[in-house]
Amino acid sequence: MGVMRFQLPSSRPDGTAPALYRAYISGFDGRVYATRIEIAHEALLCRRSTSDSGRLNVAWPVEGFGSPVLSTASLMERQEPYLLPVELARGKICQVRDQLGAWQLAGMMIPEEVQLLQREAQSLFARAASNQADAEAAADFAQKALTKACQAADQVVRSYTRQRLYVRRRKGGGLPTFLGCDPGTVALDSEWTGRFREAFTAAMVPVRWNEIEPNEGEYDWSAGDAIVEWCRENRLTPFGGPLLDFGPNGLPRWLEKWEHDFFNLQSFLSDFVETAIGRHIGRIRYWEVAARANTGGGLALTEEHRLMLVARVLETARQVDADLQLMIRIDQPWGDYQARGQHQLTPMQFVDALLRSGVGLSAVNLEFAIGYRPRGTAPRDLMDFSRLLDQWGGLGLPLNVQFALPANPNVDLNSDSDLEVDPAQGGGWTESQQAEWVDRYLPLTMSKQGVMGVFWSHFQESAPHHFPNAGLIREDESLRPAYGKIVQLRKDYLKGDEK
Repeated sequence: MGVMRFQLPSSRPDGTAPALYRAYISGFDGRVYATRIEIAHEALLCRRSTSDSGRLNVAWPVEGFGSPVLSTASLMERQEPYLLPVELARGKICQVRDQLGAWQLAGMMIPEEVQLLQREAQSLFARAASNQADAEAAADFAQKALTKACQAADQVVRSYTRQRLYVRRRKGGGLPTFLGCDPGTVALDSEWTGRFREAFTAAMVPVRWNEIEPNEGEYDWSAGDAIVEWCRENRLTPFGGPLLDFGPNGLPRWLEKWEHDFFNLQSFLSDFVETAIGRHIGRIRYWEVAARANTGGGLALTEEHRLMLVARVLETARQVDADLQLMIRIDQPWGDYQARGQHQLTPMQFVDALLRSGVGLSAVNLEFAIGYRPRGTAPRDLMDFSRLLDQWGGLGLPLNVQFALPANPNVDLNSDSDLEVDPAQGGGWTESQQAEWVDRYLPLTMSKQGVMGVFWSHFQESAPHHFPNAGLIREDESLRPAYGKIVQLRKDYLKGDEK
């Protein structure tokens, strides 16, 4: 068994222990190793089954940035512990330097203030690295270097976003990106139709098996049918699904008696997909056939069985209508869940296996549920987010990106999931924090050439929904600040309703 050791500064901020226990080691190729964390005598021990070099990924407080997940450079195992703040600063500075070089080669103009911040970060890091005999002094210099490096990363990505959006708008007069949301029951309430259309050009239609057939043989298609008709009346592009949700409680409970009978289970899933898509031929072109199959949690299905089932239902959907746009949703796209040791494939390997099987996958939906536990995505900074989207773009498939971020940490009685807001990740979570996040991350997402659509998890809090407290309309039917940010993005960057 391999062990990587990191010395923790005694002056580290309070409340870092929960985040430290969620740390993990990843390889140079992004693979996440099953990692067991121990904290003893101001040391962080990361145990895994291999002794290869790797990167530590851990949420760490940075002034002005909360506690984003940061990565060290690739480190070899050694008996002497690494000083954690020094290695986190080294990793961030190297990442910023590499990204600056890549973007300069691509013709991007790098602001002078970014160069200045990077030089300050390197100077502070040099003092940290050369003073490690005094661990506390070195940690202090490293923390300051880390702050400067994060500021440089933030500013250069913001500049990249502005420049990319400017270029894309000049070429086409706007971005051909779908901006969508789950309307909930808004389709039945004309009062909010105008508000929805002001912000969005597309709507997610709830065609979910566990809601349509909660009891075997008893179907209720009314909710989805109503929203499809509402989309037609209001010139909104409908995105159907997810037809099959492989996450916890995502499939009908009555399927549990078939979970160990793979061939009959496959037949049930294929029959439902064929029926649902056939019902909406000519009305819904974009279908999210499966969600969260990479992580699972619903029924006693192995990773291999989930992969086989997704491939089979994609084939079924393609047979119903060869011209459909078929997608699957990948949650936790950084692959953090692999640290528990229950998965062999990275998220990208899961999709690559489907592509190699030739099932006709049209696009990939990436789900970023920021600030939730136990299956959410821990916050990353703009540069990490940008690099991840670029990596996924390397598959050559269009991307849809779906976001959920809580506006408060309260218990949400209208949520139908076991997710809860993680206060350790957001310092409490507020509506202004949600709006600021929209203002920073959605433009970056829209600037990416490979992104076809950007979606918010749900519109109103009063309707049943999955992600707690992430809606844009409060329960008292007043607007949250994030709604105004999305409306402004629509006005600034998207084409009209000519879909």
